[in-house]
Amino acid sequence: MGNLVVVGTDGSSSSLAAVETAAKEARRRRAELRVVYALNWPVRPMYAPLDTTPLHRLVSEAADRARSVAPEVTVTEAMVPGDTVSVLEAESQTAELLIVGARGVGGFIGMLLGSTAASLTAHSRCPVMVAREDSADVGPIVLCVDGSPAGEAAVEFAFAEAALRGAEVAAVHVWLPDHAPAGTGVEPAERLLAQALAGHAEKYPDVRVSHEVASGEAREVLIERSRNAQLMVVGARGRGGFAGLLLGSVSQALLHHAHSSVVVVRGQA
Repeated sequence: MGNLVVVGTDGSSSSLAAVETAAKEARRRRAELRVVYALNWPVRPMYAPLDTTPLHRLVSEAADRARSVAPEVTVTEAMVPGDTVSVLEAESQTAELLIVGARGVGGFIGMLLGSTAASLTAHSRCPVMVAREDSADVGPIVLCVDGSPAGEAAVEFAFAEAALRGAEVAAVHVWLPDHAPAGTGVEPAERLLAQALAGHAEKYPDVRVSHEVASGEAREVLIERSRNAQLMVVGARGRGGFAGLLLGSVSQALLHHAHSSVVVVRGQA
């Protein structure tokens, strides 16, 4: 991964909000920004070629929007033939962060309504941010901790992002008392959370950290915590952790219903 932020655009208001978010992220990282449109070519007769002029204009307008938000950031633009997932997965190989909007039209139709989002977040080579148009710029970064080895990458991302934003990390571990072994209390869950965060406070001494062990259904608790968050950070490894995050109900609930932007950080299986 390089010093590059990539954002997907399709002309929708959601994707333009993602472009603005991406410009801010690139500025924080002192990175370049690449604005990408995935061109799904329709089947057309040979004698009726597709006029891509409006699409080029669309991408240029998105790039100009990014420059207006962060004039100091170097912004490039590209229109790449292929389906959305394939194009953005390829782009993620050289990026340190990939950003898409929560809703879209055209090249990103159904981004968060079906398998496209799950595939992109599960297979991207870098963290993926799903940007909400109304996501706040204040509040904590809520880190969803499940204690799995694969979640370590999410913990590191959350602390690094908090340092860039000057934000607090609110680390949350959700457990179901009814599913805990008989005779055990909340102490094992508290130890799990402490172990997951060990060493990061020392590495990022300027980042304030709060710990919370919450009981209940994970999706309900985390969606509620997103109300006051500027960002939610969750880990993914294809299966396990959060009951199959990005393949199960918790991830889908966060991607669909979180009130803030969500970053999915893929760890090792």
